[in-house]
Amino acid sequence: MENETINIAIVDDHTLFRSGLASLLSEFDEINVVFEATNGIDLQEKIVSYPNTQLVLMDINMPIMDGYATTKWIKDTLPHVHILALSMFEDEKAIIGMLKAGAGGYMLKESKPSELLTAIKTTIEKGFYINDLVSGRLLVSLKQENTKPIFSEKELTFLQFCSTELTYKEIASEMNISPRTVDNYRESLFAKLNIKSRTGLVVYGIKNNLIKI
Repeated sequence: MENETINIAIVDDHTLFRSGLASLLSEFDEINVVFEATNGIDLQEKIVSYPNTQLVLMDINMPIMDGYATTKWIKDTLPHVHILALSMFEDEKAIIGMLKAGAGGYMLKESKPSELLTAIKTTIEKGFYINDLVSGRLLVSLKQENTKPIFSEKELTFLQFCSTELTYKEIASEMNISPRTVDNYRESLFAKLNIKSRTGLVVYGIKNNLIKI
């Protein structure tokens, strides 16, 4: 990947942030910003002129057509294009929503340019990138076919509920079990997968087709 240029687009409704990010990324020889867009509709109109686009840096909250809808449109229309979500905060609901829509990962807007470059390269090479919410060991395990852990039916049901907006208490109610039992399922999955967050569980479930989107 060192000698290859990655063609990216930036979609964000904040002009100063978008232009500043484009300027920063243009300093890297590996990155070519082919176009910028203010929202999903703007992207739809522009991307047809740039069929070489490989990855889109996608803001989540935008007027007219937000990051969720735009990501779904891209994955339905241009499935070869990778999407890296840009978020102001480590908001689990927003991140999970973008992952379910088809994003390959997310980065905080406050990240250093070098960190963003790493995320872009990783997403192009592996198809996904998640920062600190998912351990490095999980990223390796996602690519290993021969060491898949075994899950109980209840654990899989709990995993599916994790991708919803239900709280753990509400999940317990839906599964007709006690909150303590839900805690046990969560801790069991954390231990089996070496994951430390609900978002990490959802990432694993999506990448391994254990969660129905």
